[in-house]
Amino acid sequence: MGALHVTLANTIVLYLVLVGLWGLWLGARALGPSSSFRGALVIAEGAAVAQGLVGLLLALQRPVSGIHALYGVALVLALPLAATLVRGRAPRGQSIALGIAALFTAGLAIRGITTGGG
Repeated sequence: MGALHVTLANTIVLYLVLVGLWGLWLGARALGPSSSFRGALVIAEGAAVAQGLVGLLLALQRPVSGIHALYGVALVLALPLAATLVRGRAPRGQSIALGIAALFTAGLAIRGITTGGG
């Protein structure tokens, strides 16, 4: 199960970087978030939730650092918060903000990996 947690974490980082760059690319072309881009954000959120559930199962077997758990919670909350905050903005601004949020969330995932101790 620990190997799954590590593999999923690395996959989430790579996926979020790609989604973040996609959002910035949309914004640079003065385009709003497409339904495909929004779907990619939903997939990222689902992966973060799955990662958290695997982490909870692992935490039942061995103690986990509080900071690692905090990064996990922040990872799950970051994208929905960003999506809520960009409502009503210009479409281009939404793409850029969501792209930056995805890159920020990738950073949270990296910090989670470095604090995992596994």
